[in-house]
Amino acid sequence: MSSTAPRLLACSAALALVLTGCGTAGAEDGGRLSVVAAFYPLQWTAQRVGGDLVHVDSLTPPGAEPHDLELTPKDVGAMVDADLVVHLAGFQPAIDEAAAAEAADHSWDAGTAADLVPVSDASGKDGDGLDPHFWLDPTRLAAVGDALAERLGDLDPDHAATYEKNAADLRDDLEALDAEIEDDLADCAVDTLVASHDAFGYLGDRYGFDVVGINGLSPSQEPDPAALAEITSLVEERGITTVYTETLVDPSVAETVANEAGVDTAVLDPLEGLTDKSAGKDYLEVMRADASTLRKGQSCS
Repeated sequence: MSSTAPRLLACSAALALVLTGCGTAGAEDGGRLSVVAAFYPLQWTAQRVGGDLVHVDSLTPPGAEPHDLELTPKDVGAMVDADLVVHLAGFQPAIDEAAAAEAADHSWDAGTAADLVPVSDASGKDGDGLDPHFWLDPTRLAAVGDALAERLGDLDPDHAATYEKNAADLRDDLEALDAEIEDDLADCAVDTLVASHDAFGYLGDRYGFDVVGINGLSPSQEPDPAALAEITSLVEERGITTVYTETLVDPSVAETVANEAGVDTAVLDPLEGLTDKSAGKDYLEVMRADASTLRKGQSCS
């Protein structure tokens, strides 16, 4: 049995005690659809597509690192009572298990609309599993918004046209953002991006960078000394001037690489969650801030 399973059993056992306090947003909010999103980018997308017709809550609290999230009985109760649970299979195991066990008939995997690809390293070699961090490519997030509009329209046919229009407006904003970032990063002297963990593959594919994550797909997957030395050598060999630390992630390993290679560090936000230290109040602002950080760190003209 996985380490998450006992927590889920405990959640299920406690469910009867918490259902009256969970997932009642629809009744309290004038009949709006109740959507529970797994973490920030999905929450933001659901809010944009749903607009005033939908009440959206996130299972990942602001400032929490989402990969190793543990659910409370109240969280599970909210998933049970929601009209729709929006999650990303393979990103948060506890939510995957709860969605399958408690919300199988009303959960939706956003990855099915994001065209996920295998993890790859800077040499182009495929790694194990699919990279979940699709939202760092705005065009993929737009596709998820379109698909979510269809899902909400199925649940609420009377307002299907509104969800479709909201998704179209979202797509317009994301395509404008994509064009801005492409222009900002069109001519960069350094084409290898080294960051704390393997979160920026889709951004690299979209805007022309080879991406090296010091840790694995999860920030807790720290490299062994040999791998750390290899990354440090790569930084030196490729003329990299900046190694990127991240919000929500301990910067010590990335700082070690930067110190060993004698280069600078800068903060790049993988947008897995917002904090008071985030360089913007929403997805669009933080992505623009990331582009500005990359423009300087990758020596773009």
